[in-house]
Amino acid sequence: MEGNKLTSVDLKHIEIKDSFWGKYINLVDEVILPFQWELINDRVEGAEKSYCIRNFRIAAGKETGEHKGMVFQDTDAAKWLEAVAYSLNKNRNSRLEEAADQTIDLIAEAQCEDGYLNTYYTITGNQRWSNLFEGHELYTAGHMIEAAVAYYQATGKRKFLDVVCKLADYICQVFGPEEGKIHGYPGHPEVELALVKLYRITGKNNYLCLADYFVRTRGERPCYFLNEDCIKNGNYIFPEFKDFDLDYNQSHMPLSEQMTAEGHGVRAVYLYSAMADLAYEYQDEALLRQCETLWDNIVSKRMYITGSIGSASYGERFTGDYDLPNDTNYSESCATVGLAMFSNRMFHLTRDGKYMDIVEKALYNTLLSGIAMDGKHFFYVNPLEMVPETVKKNPTYRHVKTTRQLWFGVACCPPNIARTLASLGNYIYAVDEHTIYVNLFIQSSIDCQLSGRNVNVRQESNYPESGKITLFVKPQEEGSEFTLAIRIPTYCKEAVLRINGKEESPQPEKGYVHIRRLWKKEEEVVIELKVPFRYVRSNPRVRHNIGRVSLMKGPVVYCLEEADNGDYLSTAVIDTRIEPKEEFDHQLLKGTLCARIKGARIDYENTGSSLYEAERPVYKEAEFKAVPYSSWNNRGEGEMIVWMREKD
Repeated sequence: MEGNKLTSVDLKHIEIKDSFWGKYINLVDEVILPFQWELINDRVEGAEKSYCIRNFRIAAGKETGEHKGMVFQDTDAAKWLEAVAYSLNKNRNSRLEEAADQTIDLIAEAQCEDGYLNTYYTITGNQRWSNLFEGHELYTAGHMIEAAVAYYQATGKRKFLDVVCKLADYICQVFGPEEGKIHGYPGHPEVELALVKLYRITGKNNYLCLADYFVRTRGERPCYFLNEDCIKNGNYIFPEFKDFDLDYNQSHMPLSEQMTAEGHGVRAVYLYSAMADLAYEYQDEALLRQCETLWDNIVSKRMYITGSIGSASYGERFTGDYDLPNDTNYSESCATVGLAMFSNRMFHLTRDGKYMDIVEKALYNTLLSGIAMDGKHFFYVNPLEMVPETVKKNPTYRHVKTTRQLWFGVACCPPNIARTLASLGNYIYAVDEHTIYVNLFIQSSIDCQLSGRNVNVRQESNYPESGKITLFVKPQEEGSEFTLAIRIPTYCKEAVLRINGKEESPQPEKGYVHIRRLWKKEEEVVIELKVPFRYVRSNPRVRHNIGRVSLMKGPVVYCLEEADNGDYLSTAVIDTRIEPKEEFDHQLLKGTLCARIKGARIDYENTGSSLYEAERPVYKEAEFKAVPYSSWNNRGEGEMIVWMREKD
């Protein structure tokens, strides 16, 4: 690890003007956040109720009634506020800010005098901290802290930050290694990474120390959770938890001994993100190596091609190496957000482009498949193969939805998607004292300081439709010396670099081309990546994909949909010897780059109705239209498939 640390740039100093991502980012400001405000206030007809704002009103003494919703229902408001903060950081919006301030006022009124903040335990009167395994108190606190830090950075208003500092101070009094404190840790990791964020904004070292305590004591023997009433006496909030082992929440052994990613996908990557944060703050080489081991296990053996994780619905969890079913998988949207968070932190630690490759894959595929193009419907689960008739009739698929939903009783995914889109700039660029890293090819501009001097970089791109990226570099002072580092994606086998029209040939280092020079007032850097459509196969140890092939362009995974290709997509056989033909469809989904691919399919008109036949089915030549996986299910219910059979 290097002493000159990489950091993100304040979102105020990044402007995104990308034709592809702009559609989604504008949705956040114009549709998603106002819509989710109505949802958490239970004002959307036909949607599952949130009860979130109602619970805060009851806890604040403004209404009477019982707590409704999940034990972690407060996080609906917290994640909404965090997304609002990122939006306001880019563009102040008086209506959104007023709604956010009202919510913050209500949260402050619901806070107890000692700093405790949780509507479930306040309203029910249940004993605080008595069920860390499943009670989500620390998880909820974590999301509150993250939201408050983001809101303070966006607006400069301290009220919410003061609320969470009071909460964090109280948690520091309750938990820790000292005698008389609770020697436990969160059942659902989240507060750890939030406490690191709070430390960075306040400089209070006790927040960092508590995050470190929570991480390093996790999994010690005897396990803290075994002494809680829920496990000892079976008094569970969530009945299914009785069937889960301690690996479900990564407490089955000390983290230093964990070599594989286990348990609940979201819990895992939130925990690993906190581990990476602590490795960054303490420059802890051993903790970094542990993060690398776990990340490698995920990416090389337990991750879907779309950047999603979580093979099993029961426990929303990792299973074993190479176990990646396409139709029964869970692939929760939140888990993909968590994997992007973890990978981005690993890049900040190592400056290795392989981590941003995974960030890019997660963002372009599963993050966007989780939200409809109207900004008002969401997927929680993201399968890679779907037959609606089977899903509706077979209870094995009860976790899968055939269309996106307005909201969920457990609504972690919609606001998680919103906060990620609103903070996209945090992934595009990173800087240290002497270097600007260009990580994602999204048309945008950044203003930053390098060695105390202002620098502006403007990026023009139409990626991945085109692999040409043009960077206009404008230092405030001519003759400024610094480095521009541009990522070369792992899939890219050819790249051409030109500086002011002159071709250069620097060798990539850890996935980046580093251009160090004395920069003039305005210079042009062009990099041309080769981004053809390409067929991709999985390791043959993935039994579900043997003899199958997927189609990609850059980081974008493509799929076949029934709307273009009819039903029985599982019978499609692709001739990979024939190059896919690019086709931009201006009418499809607000303009979409598609691919025409050649192959064959079973001729069902000449197929009998007998259940078993001796004869082989008859195939006929066919052409298929493939669309980005992220856009599927925007034209109604229908079949979809990512992994297609390959012609011998």
